[in-house]
Amino acid sequence: MSANSRLTITAHALTWIGLYQRRGHEVATSEQIATSVNTNPVVIRRLLAELRKAGLVDSQRGAGWMLVRDLAAITLLDVYQAIEPGPVFALHRATPDPECVVGHGIGPAMAAVYEEVEAALRGELAKTTLEDVLRDVLKAA
Repeated sequence: MSANSRLTITAHALTWIGLYQRRGHEVATSEQIATSVNTNPVVIRRLLAELRKAGLVDSQRGAGWMLVRDLAAITLLDVYQAIEPGPVFALHRATPDPECVVGHGIGPAMAAVYEEVEAALRGELAKTTLEDVLRDVLKAA
């Protein structure tokens, strides 16, 4: 099972757009962003379409993408909720055997753990803005 990189790719794209705009450019193309991320522009367009629905970016037809809010006003939680609206973990797709002691109790036991993990994840993501990410990126440069 591989790790999900959508949050990282999306944060990368948004941070890149924010820096690009600060350098005097109004909009950024999917191709430009994709070059920085090292992915296909279609991947970027799909992610940015989700972010547009969430009110984080907007686009000008044929021109490119722009942030709707400043980097300091966008948290990693905002980004996460825009691209991963469901829970981090799920229970079984099919109901386990209720006659089995483990099958009967696994759902409630795991659900309690998952609720705590989800709350901790959301809390941590809410603490970091894309401005914080850009600051750390520029420090590392």
